[in-house]
Amino acid sequence: MNDATTSPTPDDTLAALLAVLDLAPAGDSGLDFTAHSLPKPDGRVFGGQVIAQALIAAGRTVPDGRLPHSLHGYFLRPGDVATPIDLSVEQLRDGRSFSARRVHAAQEGAAILSMIASFQERQDGIELTEPMPSVPDPEDVESAMDRMGHMDHPVARFWTHESAFDVRHVGGSIYLGPGEPNADGGQQVWMRTRAPLPDDQLVHRALLAHACDQIMLEPILRRAGLSWLTPGLSVSSLDHAMWWHRDLRVDDWLLFDQRSPSAQGGRGLGATRVFDRNGVLVASIAQEGMIRVPQD
Repeated sequence: MNDATTSPTPDDTLAALLAVLDLAPAGDSGLDFTAHSLPKPDGRVFGGQVIAQALIAAGRTVPDGRLPHSLHGYFLRPGDVATPIDLSVEQLRDGRSFSARRVHAAQEGAAILSMIASFQERQDGIELTEPMPSVPDPEDVESAMDRMGHMDHPVARFWTHESAFDVRHVGGSIYLGPGEPNADGGQQVWMRTRAPLPDDQLVHRALLAHACDQIMLEPILRRAGLSWLTPGLSVSSLDHAMWWHRDLRVDDWLLFDQRSPSAQGGRGLGATRVFDRNGVLVASIAQEGMIRVPQD
């Protein structure tokens, strides 16, 4: 454990994240795994972590050469970082080019996540894509480390020194106060890991699922004039959907182009397009979350 005067290096933080994605087999079926969690200030399992672990578990059970192209998951209850996570994979279908898997994640018999993922062999087909919006280069955007890295606060340290990702909000973050939405009501964020990764496309896609969870609901807060420091704010992911369109690398800059089309009834929807540094659309993501703010 690092104390307040010692910060883990980028290699350390990425190694710790990769370690919790290196699942241990449980039993002889090849369908059950045990996972552990990274520490977190509030003691709750980070949703992006468990959905990434579920995807890795599913990916270990499909035929060679098949990569995830979509997932749909529900966060059912909070997880405890001190308790092992049991991952159970159900083989739904193995067709000529597609495989489908259902994964249940549980702690002490109580489900915390249920997810279905689909995998596909590489195939040729129609090629269409939307263009990337015009934004400043990531080198010209302030990072979360620059914004909060000096703060002696456990949450600030978690999202900076102890994070495996370099996060850079175009136009400013909402970490310490409300931010202005872009002209179209959304936000753009550059992100990449703080150290290089091996060439394992399943790991890169799982890490994208992990990374995006920390910013998916921010467009809702931004449009509502809120920040992560809003007194009494309560935010929790409810469900998560992803579509991977093309190969990607999370150790190179990715642009998250984000919107919130609706918020109502204590819930809000975040929608994101992910582009690589060359402007190619590599993934699309949607997430609904619980957003509660004390009423005056």
